[in-house]
Amino acid sequence: MLIYEYLPHELARLGVIARAAALDRCQVAAQIHLAQERAGRARVGPAEPHHLSELFIAELRRVQWERIAAAMDRDQAAVYTPSLDSRAVRCEVQRLQRLMTEVAEAERSGVAAVEISRHRVYRIGTRPVAGRSRPGVPSPVVHLLAASAEAAAERAWAVHGKDGGLYQRTGCRIASVVQVLPESGDLF
Repeated sequence: MLIYEYLPHELARLGVIARAAALDRCQVAAQIHLAQERAGRARVGPAEPHHLSELFIAELRRVQWERIAAAMDRDQAAVYTPSLDSRAVRCEVQRLQRLMTEVAEAERSGVAAVEISRHRVYRIGTRPVAGRSRPGVPSPVVHLLAASAEAAAERAWAVHGKDGGLYQRTGCRIASVVQVLPESGDLF
């Protein structure tokens, strides 16, 4: 049985917390502005077929930056210290409790092998197959949770590459697979 060490919302939260460590209020305010801009761009971008999307990720990050700023204001902190952020600590405790509960439930149900996997979120970009380009129509993008870039591409193709699937309907093929959560240097 596969159990995720981190869920997408946990990766987004922990990534922001890691980046916020030791930032002052002005630096956090600048990050809020950037997060708001990113969320705004994602809102007007093309819709994605899954809940896990550029908009979902951008909103998670924006909310987390705003929460950190509010915590700093409340605590009158000059710099952000994750270990002093009671909400961040509580969320990490809840993540660990989720993991322990899922492992215990799997063991109780008689699952022979429990695997805790450190999946990441990948952005799978596409481009039109030669001769199928449609001006003004953006190529579809999907975000998937997977163990590796290769696994993300395989899963995207398995779901969207079949007859009548998104890639077949739009005449596109996978052009890029990029890890978006956690961002480079955020966690592991």
